[in-house]
Amino acid sequence: MGMAIYLLTFALLLVGIYAVVAKKNVIKIIVGVLIIDYAVNLLLVLVGYRTGGQAPIQAADETAAQMATVAVDPLPQAMVLTSIVIGLALTALMVAMAIRLHEKYGTFDMDRIRQLRG
Repeated sequence: MGMAIYLLTFALLLVGIYAVVAKKNVIKIIVGVLIIDYAVNLLLVLVGYRTGGQAPIQAADETAAQMATVAVDPLPQAMVLTSIVIGLALTALMVAMAIRLHEKYGTFDMDRIRQLRG
């Protein structure tokens, strides 16, 4: 079961890459980028997961070696929080650009935008 979740995360990443590469609609491309973002966040959470893990706070009766065997790595969690904030800013920027494209060209279709560009 352990490897299956990594394969599903990889499949989610491939779905996002397919949407970015193969779709011509700007909104579908934005959704593809969001799917990629969520897949990377999920992968980071999976890398930092440990069955039976505890918060990395050393108790008075624990040695550093004992803590290292049971503690969860906090770095992936911090990276996911940072990635969520960056993803939100990226999404806002992409939506704003999509709105401006629609105002200027009247469509979300990239092929049509390329033709209208002149």
